[in-house]
Amino acid sequence: MTRTVAMSGMPLHTAATGGAPFDPRDPPERGPAVPPAPAHGNPESPPVSQTRRLVLGLIIGLAGGVVFWLLSLPLPWMLGALFATMIAGVARLPVRGPDRIRPLLVAVIGVMLGARFQPELLDRMAVWTGTLSLLLVYLVVVGVVIVPYHRFVGRMDWTTAYFAGMPGGLAEMIEIGEANGAKVRPIVLAHSLRIVLTISAIAVWYRVVQGLQVGSGTGGGQGWPAWDEALVLLAAAVGGSLLGRWLRLPAPTFLGPMFVSAVLHVTAVSETAPPMVLVNLAQLLLGTVLGCRFYGVAPRELRDAGALALGATVLTMALAFAFARAMQAVAGVPADQAMLALAPGGLTEMGLIALAIHADVAFVALHHVVRILAIIVAAPVVFRLLRRTAGRS
Repeated sequence: MTRTVAMSGMPLHTAATGGAPFDPRDPPERGPAVPPAPAHGNPESPPVSQTRRLVLGLIIGLAGGVVFWLLSLPLPWMLGALFATMIAGVARLPVRGPDRIRPLLVAVIGVMLGARFQPELLDRMAVWTGTLSLLLVYLVVVGVVIVPYHRFVGRMDWTTAYFAGMPGGLAEMIEIGEANGAKVRPIVLAHSLRIVLTISAIAVWYRVVQGLQVGSGTGGGQGWPAWDEALVLLAAAVGGSLLGRWLRLPAPTFLGPMFVSAVLHVTAVSETAPPMVLVNLAQLLLGTVLGCRFYGVAPRELRDAGALALGATVLTMALAFAFARAMQAVAGVPADQAMLALAPGGLTEMGLIALAIHADVAFVALHHVVRILAIIVAAPVVFRLLRRTAGRS
């Protein structure tokens, strides 16, 4: 049995049950629709204006980001805002996110990710071909294990399970998954909880066991760029978005800016990332947008998603440990460093932990950039191939 819940004006479906043959084209079975929740917390209270809901959502999102930042938690501005507004939504507080500017937000994140591609990384790739090859095999194995886990244990439809189980970034999998018809809510829960569990576990290990202080960062530039660099970054965001739409890329306002930014940084046309304050603001607003989608979701569903994410994270970390040992045997890479390169956490946070334990930050960053890029490029292609294969069968 399934049910349909309306959130942010878009119907999202809970997981379908059963073990139907793999057909990524098929949406989950539709059951009786559940009437959407009222636009305000108390059905008997007067309606709350959309502007007030937006203001309340932004205030709660900002408060959550500040709390996460003060506690030095991972991805503080995005995940802090996400969980704060998610809790508010579950409590039926009248919150709403700035949905209309979401394309701009993901464009900023795309430019930031593209700025990770520096010219010196290309020189080192010849040395790290062996570990990068193991990384690609690792990603395939993770997908083969975790996607069916979400399908059969989490009882998601195949499309949602596919993008929830791919070891990509939170924003990337949300954008690409939604573009391919997946349900956003399970993907948000799966990836956000996976990131928090992974980074928290690794940070606690190094902080408690090894006595190292492991903080959090954002990945942006340290200050505002010069006007000419700012124009280059703006051109990457705007031009990349237009290019992505012209090429009909999935999640065009994310993939387009990321691609243009990567080309500009690899060719040394630009050496600047978006300023930290702008990246933090984009993460804060995007987290608020995503968290407000949980308005009316039952606490029991969050509990179940947490248990599901814990199982998926344990499985992924076990695979990461096995492949870290393989990297150590093949290329002589320290196991701790290889583990950071494979752990399914955030690129920035894994880089900070690598810095704290005196590991090779470039090695860790390169493998996470390749992981994210490989999933962004391959996941939609493999999905379409699977859909066509299922259609012919």
